[in-house]
Amino acid sequence: MSSPVVAAASVSRPRGRNAQVLSLLRRYPMASIGVVIMSVYALTAIFGPLFVGDPLSTSPSDALAPPSSEHYFGTDRFGRDVFTRAVIAARLDVVVGIVIALIAAIAGSLIGVVAGYFGGAFDEVVMRVTDVVLAFPGFVLALILVAALGDSIPNVVIAVAIAYTPYFIRLVRARALAEREREYVDAATLAGNGRWQIAFRHVLPNSLTPAYTQAALVAGWAVLDVAGLAFLGIGIQPPTAEWGVMVAEGANDVMTGAWWTALFPGALIVALALAFQLIGDDLQGEKR
Repeated sequence: MSSPVVAAASVSRPRGRNAQVLSLLRRYPMASIGVVIMSVYALTAIFGPLFVGDPLSTSPSDALAPPSSEHYFGTDRFGRDVFTRAVIAARLDVVVGIVIALIAAIAGSLIGVVAGYFGGAFDEVVMRVTDVVLAFPGFVLALILVAALGDSIPNVVIAVAIAYTPYFIRLVRARALAEREREYVDAATLAGNGRWQIAFRHVLPNSLTPAYTQAALVAGWAVLDVAGLAFLGIGIQPPTAEWGVMVAEGANDVMTGAWWTALFPGALIVALALAFQLIGDDLQGEKR
């Protein structure tokens, strides 16, 4: 027979967890909405392809069929099921957006902490190059790089990541400049740690807070940029199931009344970018 103390503890633990969840929801309301949306996209990307057919399967007799119980999002001009292609595209677009943000965050943070902690000529060169890169809008720079590198998914990822790496360089460098003056850096030096060891083991972890917020924002921008490049015919090419490609293919169908071929993939792009922005903006407001 359980004691009253054990019973009370078992009841208090769930209540304590529920209180923590409610506290987080109140503290980050917009980020919570963004996380819910992202969870839906993540589940769709992971499990969605298991429940749909071939995104490249055509049926000319069903071309431009409106949304129905058979084709939830209708079909495109080739008779391909828009819902199937949208679900398959979720895996590509979600992964590409997150990978771009991670690459830019890792590369920018490493360069930024070295520039901020060591300073000198390297810092001057990095900041001048960063200023030049930031003079171009991210999408325009990505457009130029993809045109130079060629149309492929890896090239799109590299190009967009390069375009947004300077944002992380400036953020982490500014934080590293402040962190290198703190007492724990002097203590680590007196303990016999080398400068590189101090930079990466001590200064870098304490300089990453602004990078976390920026990564969420960059992921949203990356989703829009990748889709925008595909819409312009640069980067990911048809017949790949990708939302930007689907919007580009369906743009002409809108004039004929087949609004669904562009509307549904376009709405999915907006919702995913919005989810990243809600998370980033809420965390950024908390940081300020």
